[in-house]
Amino acid sequence: MAENVTPFNPADAAQQGNSQKKSEGDSQYRVAPQNVEAEQALLGAIFVNNDAYYRVSDFLQAEHFQEPIHKQIYKVASDMIRAGKRANPVTLKTFLPADEKIGDITVTQYLARLAAEATTIINAEDYGRSIYDLATRRNLITIGEDMVNVAYDAPIDMPPNEQIEDAERRLFELAETGTTNGGFHDFGSAINTAIDLAAAAFEREGGLSGVATGINALDSRMGGLQSSDLIVLAGRPGMGKTSLATNIAFNVAHAYRGDVAADGTPKAIDGGIVGFFSLEMSADQLATRIISEQAEVSSSKIRRGEINESEFEKLSFCAQEMQKVPLFIDETGGISIAQLAARARRLKRQRGLDLLIIDYIQLMQGSGKNAGNRVQEVTEITTGLKALAKELAVPIIALSQLSRQVENRDDKHPQLSDLRESGSIEQDADVVLFVYREEYYIQNKEPKEGTEEWFKWEMELREAKGKAEIVVAKQRHGPTGIAKVGFQAQFTRFTDLAEEDHLPERHE
Repeated sequence: MAENVTPFNPADAAQQGNSQKKSEGDSQYRVAPQNVEAEQALLGAIFVNNDAYYRVSDFLQAEHFQEPIHKQIYKVASDMIRAGKRANPVTLKTFLPADEKIGDITVTQYLARLAAEATTIINAEDYGRSIYDLATRRNLITIGEDMVNVAYDAPIDMPPNEQIEDAERRLFELAETGTTNGGFHDFGSAINTAIDLAAAAFEREGGLSGVATGINALDSRMGGLQSSDLIVLAGRPGMGKTSLATNIAFNVAHAYRGDVAADGTPKAIDGGIVGFFSLEMSADQLATRIISEQAEVSSSKIRRGEINESEFEKLSFCAQEMQKVPLFIDETGGISIAQLAARARRLKRQRGLDLLIIDYIQLMQGSGKNAGNRVQEVTEITTGLKALAKELAVPIIALSQLSRQVENRDDKHPQLSDLRESGSIEQDADVVLFVYREEYYIQNKEPKEGTEEWFKWEMELREAKGKAEIVVAKQRHGPTGIAKVGFQAQFTRFTDLAEEDHLPERHE
Protein backbone atom coordinates (compact mmCIF):
# COMPACT_ATOMS: atom_id res chain seq x y z
CA MET A 1 0.00 0.00 0.00
CA ALA A 2 1.29 3.48 -0.90
CA GLU A 3 0.60 4.92 2.58
CA ASN A 4 2.91 2.34 4.27
CA VAL A 5 5.85 3.30 2.08
CA THR A 6 8.43 5.77 3.34
CA PRO A 7 8.29 8.75 0.92
CA PHE A 8 11.27 9.18 -1.33
CA ASN A 9 12.70 12.63 -1.95
CA PRO A 10 14.18 12.84 -5.47
CA ALA A 11 16.71 15.35 -4.11
CA ASP A 12 18.20 12.77 -1.70
CA ALA A 13 20.57 11.38 -4.30
CA ALA A 14 21.88 14.85 -5.08
CA GLN A 15 22.34 15.59 -1.37
CA GLN A 16 24.21 12.33 -0.81
CA GLY A 17 26.44 13.12 -3.76
CA ASN A 18 27.00 16.59 -2.36
CA SER A 19 28.03 15.19 1.06
CA GLN A 20 30.39 12.73 -0.58
CA LYS A 21 32.07 15.47 -2.62
CA LYS A 22 32.43 17.69 0.45
CA SER A 23 33.96 14.83 2.41
CA GLU A 24 36.58 14.58 -0.30
CA GLY A 25 37.51 18.18 0.47
CA ASP A 26 35.95 19.83 -2.56
CA SER A 27 34.62 23.00 -0.85
CA GLN A 28 33.87 24.65 -4.24
CA TYR A 29 31.05 22.23 -5.14
CA ARG A 30 27.60 23.82 -4.91
CA VAL A 31 24.18 22.42 -5.77
CA ALA A 32 22.07 24.53 -8.13
CA PRO A 33 19.27 26.44 -6.34
CA GLN A 34 16.25 24.18 -5.93
CA ASN A 35 13.37 23.41 -3.59
CA VAL A 36 12.06 19.91 -4.13
CA GLU A 37 9.68 20.23 -1.20
CA ALA A 38 7.97 23.26 -2.80
CA GLU A 39 7.60 21.31 -6.06
CA GLN A 40 6.04 18.38 -4.18
CA ALA A 41 3.72 20.66 -2.19
CA LEU A 42 2.46 22.42 -5.32
CA LEU A 43 1.81 19.19 -7.21
CA GLY A 44 0.01 17.76 -4.18
CA ALA A 45 -2.16 20.91 -3.92
CA ILE A 46 -3.09 20.59 -7.61
CA PHE A 47 -4.11 16.95 -7.10
CA VAL A 48 -6.34 17.86 -4.14
CA ASN A 49 -7.94 20.82 -5.92
CA ASN A 50 -7.33 21.47 -9.61
CA ASP A 51 -8.14 25.16 -9.11
CA ALA A 52 -4.66 25.49 -7.62
CA TYR A 53 -3.29 25.09 -11.16
CA TYR A 54 -4.94 28.32 -12.32
CA ARG A 55 -3.17 30.24 -9.56
CA VAL A 56 0.19 29.50 -11.17
CA SER A 57 -0.57 28.67 -14.81
CA ASP A 58 0.01 32.20 -16.13
CA PHE A 59 3.71 32.19 -15.17
CA LEU A 60 4.79 28.63 -14.30
CA GLN A 61 5.82 26.15 -17.00
CA ALA A 62 6.95 22.53 -16.73
CA GLU A 63 10.56 23.47 -17.51
CA HIS A 64 10.71 25.58 -14.34
CA PHE A 65 10.68 22.41 -12.19
CA GLN A 66 14.08 21.04 -11.24
CA GLU A 67 13.17 17.35 -10.88
CA PRO A 68 12.53 15.54 -14.21
CA ILE A 69 9.65 13.49 -12.77
CA HIS A 70 8.00 16.69 -11.50
CA LYS A 71 8.31 18.22 -14.99
CA GLN A 72 6.46 15.21 -16.42
CA ILE A 73 3.76 15.24 -13.75
CA TYR A 74 3.09 19.00 -14.10
CA LYS A 75 3.01 18.80 -17.92
CA VAL A 76 0.47 15.94 -17.95
CA ALA A 77 -1.66 17.59 -15.22
CA SER A 78 -1.63 20.89 -17.17
CA ASP A 79 -2.80 19.21 -20.36
CA MET A 80 -5.61 17.38 -18.55
CA ILE A 81 -6.88 20.42 -16.63
CA ARG A 82 -6.85 22.61 -19.77
CA ALA A 83 -8.84 19.91 -21.53
CA GLY A 84 -11.48 20.12 -18.81
CA LYS A 85 -10.56 16.76 -17.25
CA ARG A 86 -9.85 15.90 -13.62
CA ALA A 87 -6.14 15.61 -12.73
CA ASN A 88 -5.39 13.36 -9.74
CA PRO A 89 -3.15 10.34 -9.01
CA VAL A 90 -5.71 7.92 -10.46
CA THR A 91 -6.17 9.74 -13.79
CA LEU A 92 -2.50 10.74 -14.18
CA LYS A 93 -0.91 7.31 -13.66
CA THR A 94 -2.15 6.17 -17.08
CA PHE A 95 -0.01 8.79 -18.80
CA LEU A 96 3.19 8.22 -16.80
CA PRO A 97 5.61 5.26 -16.99
CA ALA A 98 4.12 2.75 -14.52
CA ASP A 99 7.28 0.63 -14.19
CA GLU A 100 9.58 3.58 -13.47
CA LYS A 101 11.00 3.65 -9.96
CA ILE A 102 11.62 6.67 -7.75
CA GLY A 103 13.98 5.20 -5.21
CA ASP A 104 12.17 2.20 -3.76
CA ILE A 105 8.65 3.19 -4.82
CA THR A 106 6.79 3.28 -8.12
CA VAL A 107 5.50 6.40 -9.87
CA THR A 108 1.94 5.42 -8.92
CA GLN A 109 2.87 5.19 -5.26
CA TYR A 110 4.74 8.50 -5.48
CA LEU A 111 1.67 10.25 -6.94
CA ALA A 112 -0.47 8.87 -4.10
CA ARG A 113 2.06 10.10 -1.53
CA LEU A 114 2.05 13.63 -3.05
CA ALA A 115 -1.73 13.80 -2.75
CA ALA A 116 -1.80 12.28 0.76
CA GLU A 117 0.68 14.79 2.15
CA ALA A 118 -0.96 17.84 0.49
CA THR A 119 -2.49 20.29 2.94
CA THR A 120 -4.17 23.29 1.27
CA ILE A 121 -4.17 25.27 -1.95
CA ILE A 122 -3.89 28.60 -0.14
CA ASN A 123 -0.11 28.63 -0.52
CA ALA A 124 -0.11 27.28 -4.09
CA GLU A 125 0.87 30.61 -5.65
CA ASP A 126 3.70 31.07 -3.14
CA TYR A 127 5.04 27.61 -3.98
CA GLY A 128 4.76 28.40 -7.70
CA ARG A 129 6.61 31.71 -7.32
CA SER A 130 9.36 29.97 -5.37
CA ILE A 131 9.78 27.34 -8.12
CA TYR A 132 9.78 30.04 -10.81
CA ASP A 133 12.32 32.21 -8.98
CA LEU A 134 14.68 29.28 -8.41
CA ALA A 135 14.44 28.31 -12.10
CA THR A 136 15.32 31.93 -13.00
CA ARG A 137 18.33 31.79 -10.68
CA ARG A 138 19.49 28.54 -12.31
CA ASN A 139 19.21 30.20 -15.72
CA LEU A 140 21.18 33.19 -14.43
CA ILE A 141 23.91 30.80 -13.28
CA THR A 142 23.98 29.22 -16.74
CA ILE A 143 24.28 32.62 -18.44
CA GLY A 144 27.00 33.68 -16.00
CA GLU A 145 28.98 30.48 -16.55
CA ASP A 146 28.69 30.89 -20.32
CA MET A 147 29.85 34.53 -20.07
CA VAL A 148 32.92 33.51 -18.07
CA ASN A 149 33.78 30.63 -20.40
CA VAL A 150 33.36 32.72 -23.56
CA ALA A 151 35.40 35.58 -22.04
CA TYR A 152 38.24 33.14 -21.30
CA ASP A 153 38.12 31.31 -24.63
CA ALA A 154 36.82 34.00 -27.04
CA PRO A 155 38.53 33.98 -30.46
CA ILE A 156 40.61 36.98 -31.45
CA ASP A 157 38.06 38.18 -34.02
CA MET A 158 35.22 38.31 -31.46
CA PRO A 159 35.07 41.83 -29.96
CA PRO A 160 33.96 42.18 -26.31
CA ASN A 161 30.97 44.30 -27.38
CA GLU A 162 29.59 41.32 -29.26
CA GLN A 163 29.69 39.21 -26.09
CA ILE A 164 28.07 42.06 -24.09
CA GLU A 165 25.23 42.33 -26.64
CA ASP A 166 24.71 38.56 -26.62
CA ALA A 167 24.62 38.49 -22.81
CA GLU A 168 22.18 41.42 -22.74
CA ARG A 169 19.95 39.63 -25.26
CA ARG A 170 19.89 36.45 -23.15
CA LEU A 171 19.24 38.42 -19.96
CA PHE A 172 16.38 40.24 -21.69
CA GLU A 173 14.84 36.93 -22.77
CA LEU A 174 15.17 35.68 -19.21
CA ALA A 175 13.54 38.83 -17.83
CA GLU A 176 10.67 38.55 -20.34
CA THR A 177 9.91 34.83 -20.24
CA GLY A 178 11.85 33.24 -17.41
CA THR A 179 13.80 31.00 -19.78
CA THR A 180 16.67 31.42 -22.20
CA ASN A 181 15.71 28.32 -24.17
CA GLY A 182 13.87 28.40 -27.47
CA GLY A 183 12.66 25.13 -28.96
CA PHE A 184 9.24 23.87 -29.91
CA HIS A 185 5.91 25.04 -28.54
CA ASP A 186 2.98 22.65 -28.57
CA PHE A 187 0.13 23.55 -30.91
CA GLY A 188 -2.32 23.85 -28.02
CA SER A 189 -0.33 26.75 -26.55
CA ALA A 190 -0.22 28.43 -29.96
CA ILE A 191 -4.01 28.07 -30.27
CA ASN A 192 -4.49 29.63 -26.82
CA THR A 193 -2.31 32.58 -27.85
CA ALA A 194 -4.33 33.03 -31.05
CA ILE A 195 -7.58 33.05 -29.07
CA ASP A 196 -6.10 35.60 -26.65
CA LEU A 197 -5.24 37.86 -29.60
CA ALA A 198 -8.77 37.55 -30.96
CA ALA A 199 -10.21 38.38 -27.53
CA ALA A 200 -7.93 41.43 -27.26
CA ALA A 201 -9.06 42.60 -30.71
CA PHE A 202 -12.69 42.18 -29.68
CA GLU A 203 -12.17 44.29 -26.55
CA ARG A 204 -9.93 46.94 -28.17
CA GLU A 205 -11.48 50.14 -29.43
CA GLY A 206 -12.05 49.84 -33.19
CA GLY A 207 -11.95 46.02 -33.08
CA LEU A 208 -8.41 45.80 -34.54
CA SER A 209 -6.14 42.84 -33.87
CA GLY A 210 -3.07 45.12 -34.00
CA VAL A 211 -2.03 48.56 -32.80
CA ALA A 212 -4.19 51.25 -34.49
CA THR A 213 -2.26 53.79 -36.59
CA GLY A 214 -4.98 56.43 -36.17
CA ILE A 215 -5.54 56.49 -39.95
CA ASN A 216 -8.73 54.50 -40.55
CA ALA A 217 -8.14 53.89 -44.27
CA LEU A 218 -4.83 52.19 -43.47
CA ASP A 219 -6.10 50.32 -40.40
CA SER A 220 -9.01 48.86 -42.38
CA ARG A 221 -6.56 47.31 -44.86
CA MET A 222 -4.04 46.05 -42.30
CA GLY A 223 -6.10 45.45 -39.15
CA GLY A 224 -3.62 47.69 -37.35
CA LEU A 225 0.10 47.13 -36.85
CA GLN A 226 0.57 43.47 -36.02
CA SER A 227 2.84 42.21 -33.27
CA SER A 228 6.24 40.85 -34.48
CA ASP A 229 5.78 42.31 -37.99
CA LEU A 230 8.56 44.18 -39.79
CA ILE A 231 6.79 46.95 -41.72
CA VAL A 232 8.88 48.76 -44.33
CA LEU A 233 7.61 52.26 -45.15
CA ALA A 234 9.25 53.55 -48.33
CA GLY A 235 9.01 56.52 -50.65
CA ARG A 236 10.99 58.99 -52.73
CA PRO A 237 12.19 62.24 -51.07
CA GLY A 238 9.33 64.70 -50.67
CA MET A 239 6.60 62.05 -50.53
CA GLY A 240 6.17 62.39 -46.75
CA LYS A 241 7.33 59.03 -45.37
CA THR A 242 8.87 60.63 -42.26
CA SER A 243 5.69 62.69 -41.78
CA LEU A 244 3.58 59.53 -41.94
CA ALA A 245 5.90 57.82 -39.44
CA THR A 246 5.67 60.74 -36.98
CA ASN A 247 1.88 60.86 -37.45
CA ILE A 248 1.58 57.16 -36.59
CA ALA A 249 4.05 57.47 -33.68
CA PHE A 250 2.08 60.29 -32.06
CA ASN A 251 -1.34 58.73 -32.77
CA VAL A 252 -0.29 55.46 -31.10
CA ALA A 253 1.37 57.15 -28.11
CA HIS A 254 -1.49 59.64 -27.62
CA ALA A 255 -4.08 56.85 -27.61
CA TYR A 256 -2.16 54.87 -24.98
CA ARG A 257 -4.21 53.41 -22.15
CA GLY A 258 -2.19 51.05 -20.02
CA ASP A 259 -2.65 48.34 -17.44
CA VAL A 260 -0.34 46.00 -15.55
CA ALA A 261 -0.08 42.35 -16.58
CA ALA A 262 -0.11 39.48 -14.06
CA ASP A 263 3.71 39.39 -14.07
CA GLY A 264 3.95 43.10 -13.20
CA THR A 265 4.94 44.34 -16.67
CA PRO A 266 3.08 47.23 -18.41
CA LYS A 267 0.37 46.18 -20.87
CA ALA A 268 -1.35 48.38 -23.47
CA ILE A 269 -5.14 48.27 -23.68
CA ASP A 270 -5.29 50.90 -26.45
CA GLY A 271 -2.50 52.68 -28.27
CA GLY A 272 1.00 51.94 -27.05
CA ILE A 273 4.42 53.04 -25.83
CA VAL A 274 6.53 54.11 -28.82
CA GLY A 275 10.29 54.10 -29.37
CA PHE A 276 11.53 56.28 -32.27
CA PHE A 277 15.07 56.00 -33.62
CA SER A 278 15.61 59.24 -35.56
CA LEU A 279 18.89 58.78 -37.43
CA GLU A 280 18.30 61.76 -39.73
CA MET A 281 16.65 64.46 -37.60
CA SER A 282 17.44 65.61 -34.07
CA ALA A 283 14.92 65.08 -31.27
CA ASP A 284 13.93 68.77 -31.24
CA GLN A 285 13.37 68.78 -35.02
CA LEU A 286 11.16 65.72 -34.67
CA ALA A 287 9.28 67.35 -31.79
CA THR A 288 8.76 70.49 -33.91
CA ARG A 289 7.17 68.37 -36.64
CA ILE A 290 4.85 66.63 -34.23
CA ILE A 291 3.77 69.78 -32.41
CA SER A 292 3.16 71.45 -35.80
CA GLU A 293 0.89 68.57 -36.82
CA GLN A 294 -1.10 68.65 -33.60
CA ALA A 295 -1.35 72.44 -33.14
CA GLU A 296 -2.00 73.01 -36.87
CA VAL A 297 0.71 75.66 -37.05
CA SER A 298 3.06 75.52 -40.04
CA SER A 299 6.46 74.10 -39.06
CA SER A 300 8.19 76.55 -41.41
CA LYS A 301 6.52 79.45 -39.53
CA ILE A 302 7.70 77.96 -36.23
CA ARG A 303 11.30 77.73 -37.50
CA ARG A 304 11.26 81.30 -38.87
CA GLY A 305 9.59 82.72 -35.75
CA GLU A 306 6.63 84.07 -37.74
CA ILE A 307 3.89 82.84 -35.43
CA ASN A 308 1.39 85.22 -33.85
CA GLU A 309 0.14 85.23 -30.27
CA SER A 310 -2.85 82.94 -30.85
CA GLU A 311 -0.64 80.39 -32.66
CA PHE A 312 1.86 80.52 -29.80
CA GLU A 313 -0.96 79.83 -27.33
CA LYS A 314 -2.00 76.81 -29.43
CA LEU A 315 1.59 75.55 -29.41
CA SER A 316 1.87 76.03 -25.64
CA PHE A 317 -1.41 74.21 -25.00
CA CYS A 318 -0.39 71.31 -27.26
CA ALA A 319 3.03 71.13 -25.61
CA GLN A 320 1.39 70.74 -22.19
CA GLU A 321 -0.93 68.03 -23.51
CA MET A 322 1.99 66.16 -25.10
CA GLN A 323 4.20 66.13 -21.99
CA LYS A 324 2.74 62.84 -20.77
CA VAL A 325 2.69 61.08 -24.15
CA PRO A 326 4.82 57.87 -23.93
CA LEU A 327 6.97 58.61 -27.00
CA PHE A 328 10.73 58.10 -26.56
CA ILE A 329 13.25 59.40 -29.13
CA ASP A 330 16.83 58.24 -29.75
CA GLU A 331 18.68 60.62 -32.08
CA THR A 332 21.96 58.70 -32.38
CA GLY A 333 23.19 58.92 -35.98
CA GLY A 334 24.71 55.92 -37.77
CA ILE A 335 23.62 53.47 -35.06
CA SER A 336 24.44 49.79 -35.62
CA ILE A 337 21.82 47.07 -35.63
CA ALA A 338 23.37 45.55 -32.47
CA GLN A 339 23.28 48.89 -30.59
CA LEU A 340 19.71 49.55 -31.72
CA ALA A 341 18.60 46.10 -30.54
CA ALA A 342 20.28 46.57 -27.15
CA ARG A 343 18.64 49.98 -26.61
CA ALA A 344 15.22 48.69 -27.71
CA ARG A 345 15.46 45.80 -25.23
CA ARG A 346 16.44 48.25 -22.49
CA LEU A 347 13.49 50.52 -23.30
CA LYS A 348 11.04 47.62 -23.19
CA ARG A 349 12.46 46.39 -19.91
CA GLN A 350 12.49 49.81 -18.23
CA ARG A 351 9.47 51.65 -19.68
CA GLY A 352 7.58 49.15 -21.85
CA LEU A 353 7.38 49.09 -25.66
CA ASP A 354 4.51 48.51 -28.11
CA LEU A 355 5.84 50.04 -31.35
CA LEU A 356 9.35 50.73 -32.66
CA ILE A 357 10.10 53.11 -35.56
CA ILE A 358 13.43 53.53 -37.37
CA ASP A 359 14.05 56.51 -39.67
CA TYR A 360 15.70 55.13 -41.79
CA ILE A 361 17.36 51.82 -42.84
CA GLN A 362 20.01 53.32 -45.16
CA LEU A 363 21.47 55.39 -42.28
CA MET A 364 22.05 52.31 -40.12
CA GLN A 365 25.26 50.31 -39.92
CA GLY A 366 25.91 46.59 -39.78
CA SER A 367 28.23 44.79 -37.38
CA GLY A 368 31.31 45.59 -39.48
CA LYS A 369 31.70 42.05 -40.80
CA ASN A 370 30.31 43.14 -44.19
CA ALA A 371 32.05 46.53 -44.34
CA GLY A 372 32.49 47.59 -47.96
CA ASN A 373 29.61 45.43 -49.23
CA ARG A 374 26.51 47.57 -48.74
CA VAL A 375 24.09 44.97 -50.10
CA GLN A 376 25.21 42.39 -47.52
CA GLU A 377 25.22 45.05 -44.81
CA VAL A 378 21.59 46.02 -45.54
CA THR A 379 20.70 42.31 -45.61
CA GLU A 380 22.20 41.96 -42.13
CA ILE A 381 20.24 45.02 -40.93
CA THR A 382 16.84 43.89 -42.24
CA THR A 383 17.35 40.33 -40.99
CA GLY A 384 18.28 41.76 -37.58
CA LEU A 385 15.22 44.02 -37.51
CA LYS A 386 12.90 41.12 -38.31
CA ALA A 387 14.51 39.01 -35.58
CA LEU A 388 14.18 41.93 -33.14
CA ALA A 389 10.46 42.35 -33.98
CA LYS A 390 9.89 38.67 -33.08
CA GLU A 391 12.05 38.85 -29.96
CA LEU A 392 10.33 41.96 -28.57
CA ALA A 393 6.90 40.87 -29.89
CA VAL A 394 6.19 44.40 -31.19
CA PRO A 395 5.64 45.81 -34.71
CA ILE A 396 8.68 47.59 -36.15
CA ILE A 397 8.23 50.29 -38.80
CA ALA A 398 11.49 50.80 -40.71
CA LEU A 399 11.63 53.64 -43.24
CA SER A 400 13.51 53.10 -46.50
CA GLN A 401 14.55 55.08 -49.54
CA LEU A 402 13.59 54.15 -53.08
CA SER A 403 15.95 54.12 -56.04
CA ARG A 404 15.91 56.91 -58.65
CA GLN A 405 14.52 54.61 -61.34
CA VAL A 406 11.05 55.73 -60.19
CA GLU A 407 11.74 59.15 -61.72
CA ASN A 408 12.51 57.63 -65.12
CA ARG A 409 9.03 56.14 -65.55
CA ASP A 410 5.90 57.89 -66.78
CA ASP A 411 3.92 56.22 -64.01
CA LYS A 412 5.66 57.33 -60.81
CA HIS A 413 3.85 54.84 -58.58
CA PRO A 414 6.56 52.91 -56.66
CA GLN A 415 7.09 49.17 -57.12
CA LEU A 416 8.73 46.55 -54.94
CA SER A 417 11.69 46.44 -57.34
CA ASP A 418 12.37 50.12 -56.49
CA LEU A 419 13.45 49.29 -52.93
CA ARG A 420 17.02 50.47 -52.71
CA GLU A 421 20.25 48.49 -52.20
CA SER A 422 18.98 45.05 -51.29
CA GLY A 423 16.30 42.54 -52.20
CA SER A 424 16.37 41.50 -48.53
CA ILE A 425 14.23 44.52 -47.62
CA GLU A 426 11.35 43.07 -49.62
CA GLN A 427 12.14 39.52 -48.52
CA ASP A 428 12.37 40.17 -44.76
CA ALA A 429 9.45 42.61 -44.55
CA ASP A 430 6.04 41.29 -43.55
CA VAL A 431 4.44 44.47 -44.91
CA VAL A 432 5.74 46.97 -47.48
CA LEU A 433 4.03 50.37 -47.64
CA PHE A 434 4.74 53.07 -50.25
CA VAL A 435 3.81 56.73 -49.83
CA TYR A 436 2.80 58.37 -53.11
CA ARG A 437 1.57 61.91 -53.76
CA GLU A 438 0.54 62.73 -57.32
CA GLU A 439 0.39 66.40 -56.34
CA TYR A 440 4.18 66.49 -55.81
CA TYR A 441 4.91 65.42 -59.39
CA ILE A 442 2.19 67.54 -61.01
CA GLN A 443 3.26 70.80 -59.35
CA ASN A 444 6.86 70.26 -60.51
CA LYS A 445 5.95 70.26 -64.21
CA GLU A 446 4.04 73.54 -64.49
CA PRO A 447 3.77 74.71 -68.15
CA LYS A 448 3.74 78.33 -69.32
CA GLU A 449 0.92 80.22 -67.62
CA GLY A 450 -2.12 81.09 -69.74
CA THR A 451 -1.64 78.30 -72.28
CA GLU A 452 -4.13 75.48 -72.86
CA GLU A 453 -1.66 73.08 -71.24
CA TRP A 454 -1.49 75.33 -68.18
CA PHE A 455 -5.30 75.29 -67.67
CA LYS A 456 -5.26 71.50 -68.02
CA TRP A 457 -2.34 71.31 -65.57
CA GLU A 458 -4.18 73.56 -63.08
CA MET A 459 -7.24 71.30 -63.21
CA GLU A 460 -5.09 68.19 -62.57
CA LEU A 461 -3.32 69.92 -59.70
CA ARG A 462 -6.61 71.00 -58.13
CA GLU A 463 -7.87 67.42 -58.37
CA ALA A 464 -4.72 65.98 -56.75
CA LYS A 465 -4.25 68.69 -54.13
CA GLY A 466 -4.34 67.52 -50.54
CA LYS A 467 -4.56 63.84 -51.51
CA ALA A 468 -2.11 61.01 -51.06
CA GLU A 469 -1.96 57.24 -51.43
CA ILE A 470 -0.49 54.69 -49.05
CA VAL A 471 0.16 51.69 -51.27
CA VAL A 472 0.12 48.32 -49.47
CA ALA A 473 2.48 46.60 -51.93
CA LYS A 474 3.09 43.51 -49.81
CA GLN A 475 1.24 42.08 -46.85
CA ARG A 476 2.14 38.59 -45.71
CA HIS A 477 -1.13 38.04 -43.85
CA GLY A 478 -3.58 40.14 -45.83
CA PRO A 479 -4.50 41.73 -49.16
CA THR A 480 -2.56 44.39 -51.02
CA GLY A 481 -4.17 47.58 -52.30
CA ILE A 482 -4.27 51.35 -51.92
CA ALA A 483 -5.43 53.38 -48.93
CA LYS A 484 -6.44 56.86 -50.11
CA VAL A 485 -5.74 59.53 -47.50
CA GLY A 486 -5.52 63.28 -47.15
CA PHE A 487 -2.26 65.21 -46.76
CA GLN A 488 -2.04 68.67 -45.21
CA ALA A 489 1.35 69.84 -46.49
CA GLN A 490 1.60 72.92 -44.27
CA PHE A 491 1.29 70.73 -41.15
CA THR A 492 2.94 67.60 -42.69
CA ARG A 493 -0.08 65.61 -41.54
CA PHE A 494 -1.85 62.61 -43.06
CA THR A 495 -5.58 62.31 -42.38
CA ASP A 496 -8.56 60.27 -43.52
CA LEU A 497 -10.40 61.47 -46.61
CA ALA A 498 -14.15 61.98 -46.73
CA GLU A 499 -14.67 59.82 -49.82
CA GLU A 500 -17.75 60.28 -51.96
CA ASP A 501 -19.11 56.87 -51.03
CA HIS A 502 -18.59 57.64 -47.32
CA LEU A 503 -20.46 60.93 -47.31
CA PRO A 504 -23.96 61.12 -45.79
CA GLU A 505 -26.84 60.35 -48.14
CA ARG A 506 -28.09 63.41 -49.99
CA HIS A 507 -31.78 64.29 -50.12
CA GLU A 508 -32.94 66.50 -52.99
